[in-house]
Amino acid sequence: MTKTNALPFTVGKTDNFFDRLGDYVGDVFYDILPEKGYELRDEQIYMAFQLEQAFKNKRTIFAEAGVGTGKTFVYLLYAICYARYRRKPAIISCADETLIEQLVKKGGDIEKLEEALGLNIDVRLAKARENYVCMKKLDPIANRTDDEDILRVHDEIPDFVFDTGASMQSFERYGDRKEYPWVPNEKWEAIAWDQLQQCSTCEWRHRSGQTLNREYYRHAQDLIICSHDFYMEHIWTKDSRKREGQMPLLPEASCVVFDEGHLLEFAAQKGLTYRFNFQALSKVLTGYMGQDVREESLHLIEEILGLNDDWFDLLEESAVPVQGSERHEITLTKGLKTLAEKLHSNVQELLEQLVFDAELFTIEDYHIKIMEEYLEFFSYGLSILLQDDEGIYWLEKTDNETSLVIMPRLVEEVLRKEVFSQNIPFVFSSATLSQGEDFTYLADSLGIQSYDSFSVNSPFDYEQQMQIYNDMETDKQAKYESIYKKMMDNNGKTLVLFASAQEMKDFRNWADDKTWEFSVLYEGDREISETVKAFQLDESAVLCAYHLWEGLDVPGEALTQVIIASLPFPPKDPVFQAKRKHVENPQTEVDEPYMLLRLRQGIGRLIRTSTDHGSIHIWMTEEEKKAYFAAIQKVVPVKIV
Repeated sequence: MTKTNALPFTVGKTDNFFDRLGDYVGDVFYDILPEKGYELRDEQIYMAFQLEQAFKNKRTIFAEAGVGTGKTFVYLLYAICYARYRRKPAIISCADETLIEQLVKKGGDIEKLEEALGLNIDVRLAKARENYVCMKKLDPIANRTDDEDILRVHDEIPDFVFDTGASMQSFERYGDRKEYPWVPNEKWEAIAWDQLQQCSTCEWRHRSGQTLNREYYRHAQDLIICSHDFYMEHIWTKDSRKREGQMPLLPEASCVVFDEGHLLEFAAQKGLTYRFNFQALSKVLTGYMGQDVREESLHLIEEILGLNDDWFDLLEESAVPVQGSERHEITLTKGLKTLAEKLHSNVQELLEQLVFDAELFTIEDYHIKIMEEYLEFFSYGLSILLQDDEGIYWLEKTDNETSLVIMPRLVEEVLRKEVFSQNIPFVFSSATLSQGEDFTYLADSLGIQSYDSFSVNSPFDYEQQMQIYNDMETDKQAKYESIYKKMMDNNGKTLVLFASAQEMKDFRNWADDKTWEFSVLYEGDREISETVKAFQLDESAVLCAYHLWEGLDVPGEALTQVIIASLPFPPKDPVFQAKRKHVENPQTEVDEPYMLLRLRQGIGRLIRTSTDHGSIHIWMTEEEKKAYFAAIQKVVPVKIV
């Protein structure tokens, strides 16, 4: 075995690293992998040459490679070697947890590469904070609930977490969502970290699972794997964390690979989101009032709290629900804008007052910093809201809380400055990055001005391996009956993809009254990797999902049929409504490109190897067929019948 962090090839004093890397990669793909039973693929060799130039010249590259080209092996090999050469880890940013699982699971791509090349790869996962249990939420809930799922999580928390006198030497990593696969998503949200948690002042912070896992992954030598959401959170918070005396979420990287990079824009928007919870401002300001502050500050705080009450009352009155979503659309009326302007002005004034309060030395610097951070966050979010046409905003309402969410409409300027100005290689990898081999749309949306690109097709014989059928929707009941019959005729072995969580819920309500001869699994009932694993192991199962349009990799007889229950158009939520508002033709410039890209990804779930086979069923209405059938036929690999 090769020692971790040692290059798998020698570089002499007079050698050029990239010359030796090119020789090694050639040996890997021409000799070593074929000797291990892997197929020699021209597409893979071509991709390797293109990536070598990108790494050598520290360029951004769009690497569009079809299913079966072996693109993951190529980018992993370059990322690992470059990380060891630069002595900084490479970051692999994936669209979601399912894609991460494909890389790191037993028998996954990283383990295959280790076994084939005799490498010992140091790979560590950096997960978003909501993937960790929050002790501040879990402990009190466990003391008052009789829910067995939650109590079981509490029972499995290590003893040192509750022992405040425990030595740090006894600390171990814990708290990852994956460790509690029996917990449904809905219950997990009740015990996981959320935006309202003030980690910097939490009494559990040094013993929290999130803290211990972060300390672990920061020392990775080869690869740190995270989601796009987490990478963008790192980008947006690194400066504020430094100001607070904290380390950025991720260490400095040698290079970054974006797997399914076409989804990065949505993660960037989400990462820049400003979420205002009614209780949060009250909680922060009430805590400040308990300090030894001047009378002027107290009067100002009371005025802000009153304005906040009035503002949220008016927001709730004007909010209109978005169908199939927790989001409520709001219109910025004159009254709302006036209140927001007054709030913004008062918060700015309070920030100035904080300077005087701090000079009295009656409040710890630590508390002043926390207050400043939150008020600056609040103020900047309001400034986006108040700028004409710069923000997208909506109200989110659940049983427990109401939040105003604000995000910038465009993120390319921020991305250009904060991400792509770094002098390191950036690799975008996906089967769907371009529109007809034109990468302009993606590059512009991400603020990328200079890049390399290439496209290679899948090596699979789709004409022999796949059939695609068009199914017409007349009414929901008839469609559900037909989907049921198709699953029964195929003896299960089916992935059903829905356009939204609500659509899957509607089908489930209907299907619960049916008799099934096989297991029917639903996304959200368990931790996602466990659900996928159960589907892979049970060759007769059916998996119903709304997120797994990309990332799911189930080769063989466990998946021989994909049913696309409806065309995957973007939702009518405020984010896409803003996109539609700013183009001449929303149907052709927003709805159709999104739908076609997602459809291509969904179709790509069926054929994963040269021996796979099966059928795709795409449901559409008569109106949709007239509008989109020709465009769909152009992007799918075989003729639709």
